[in-house]
Amino acid sequence: MDRAFIVKFAPLYVEAMGLVLKLCFLGVVFSLVIGFFCAIVRYYRIPLLREIAGVYIELSRNTPLVIQLFFLYFGLPRMGLTFDSFTCAIIGLSFLGGSYMAEAFRGGLEAIGRGQLESGLSIGLSRAQLIRYVVLPQALAIAVPALGANVIFLLKETSVVSIVALADLMSLAKDLIGLYYKTNEALLMLVAGYLILILPLSGLFRFAEKRLRYAGFGN
Repeated sequence: MDRAFIVKFAPLYVEAMGLVLKLCFLGVVFSLVIGFFCAIVRYYRIPLLREIAGVYIELSRNTPLVIQLFFLYFGLPRMGLTFDSFTCAIIGLSFLGGSYMAEAFRGGLEAIGRGQLESGLSIGLSRAQLIRYVVLPQALAIAVPALGANVIFLLKETSVVSIVALADLMSLAKDLIGLYYKTNEALLMLVAGYLILILPLSGLFRFAEKRLRYAGFGN
């Protein structure tokens, strides 16, 4: 194991980790917005929007991210619409993640008993108050494990954004292996980089799940 090589190129991995975090953060934020919207329109069976959301979810979940990125980066310019690499990566991650977040939210919403909704309406709560005070707190608490798994899934999916010329962790490792033939060292730093990013997230979501259960949600 070449320690000098690791010390020399570790700062590049730290820089690439920053890019991965930025991609993941923006991808997760947009995914949550898309997923919540799709879950609401499907849960409340809003005409037309429900069907559109269903088609989007099936299309998104049944096509690999790499294909979606190829279409965004190489296909759209042929139609006269061009995005830079970073934007393509964010759109791709959001498009993929939104469908998984939608199913997580929908699972949480459908876990709320109809009796609670009827009880809320019977005591005079408006539909907006019912959603705000009864449905959403419980649905979000129930959905936390699935949402956490989806966040980690999106973080790992950033490993394919190198196909649109972004210098992420995977791209950096491949470049160093090609230039210096230090396969073991490059892959060791690659694995370490993803573990440093993923393990704290995993611990955070486990902690949040336990706290919510202790508070009486999600049971």
